[in-house]
Amino acid sequence: MAATFFGEVVRTPCRAGTEDEEEEEEGRRETPEDREVRRQLARKREVRLFRRQTKTTLEVSLLEKHPCSKFIIAIGNNAVAFLSSFVMNSGTWEEVGCAKLWNEWCRTTDTAHLSPTEAFCVFYHLKSNPSVMLCQCSCYVAEDQQYQWLEKVFGSCPRKNMQVTILTCRHVTDYKTSESTSSLHTPFLKALKTQNFKEPPFCSLLEQPNIVHDLPAAVLSYCQVWRIPAILYLCYTDVMKLDLITVEAFKPVLSSRSLKCLVKNIPQSTEILKKLMTTNEIQSNIYT
Repeated sequence: MAATFFGEVVRTPCRAGTEDEEEEEEGRRETPEDREVRRQLARKREVRLFRRQTKTTLEVSLLEKHPCSKFIIAIGNNAVAFLSSFVMNSGTWEEVGCAKLWNEWCRTTDTAHLSPTEAFCVFYHLKSNPSVMLCQCSCYVAEDQQYQWLEKVFGSCPRKNMQVTILTCRHVTDYKTSESTSSLHTPFLKALKTQNFKEPPFCSLLEQPNIVHDLPAAVLSYCQVWRIPAILYLCYTDVMKLDLITVEAFKPVLSSRSLKCLVKNIPQSTEILKKLMTTNEIQSNIYT
């Protein structure tokens, strides 16, 4: 049914039947070569975890092989830079896995020596306490690859006695508010947590109708379903490339129980961050 400009109610033609027929016709027109191309593409888009040191594929999920009590996940260049500067430089971390990804936005590299300009998704545990793990993911995980990523990392029956912390960024134009976005002081943090996460967050909670997207949303939803305590810290910024001010916006999270014991020297970490930014600028100039 539909109403015209003059208010009469008229019946609208239904295209459901013709659309179904068109889809059936397209299916009949698909050749064996088309099906083979689709199979090869699906195989190419498979998410695989492996050890770069040995070039061997992990046969079980990462957290089955390396059970943990704390899992910190940084998604995006700025969150990755934050972990690199403030957490990874405060202890000795050992690589335990790496995700192999291929999609329209991402080609992960196999090299053992990563530069900030490359896409990667690498997992580490703390040598002095292997139950503490972190993930640095600077690459894009496509929608059809997110479930695969979750299964390869968490497994089909994850442990509930761990706590997950997710760090990521979104552009401030994605933030829904009654105020003008130009009046917002960027960057700023918002938090979203699962029902089982009982600690107070170190910033205000994300208000409705705002939503989270992509891999951070998939991880948080997975933790909610499996009743795993998890919190997402989302930094809204107007600079999506690697940016010193955006990275430092995550600093309040250093006071959280998950990260507090992992950070030793914040002034030294700040200097390391500045050096990382300088290195990134030099490499970006080389590659552009």
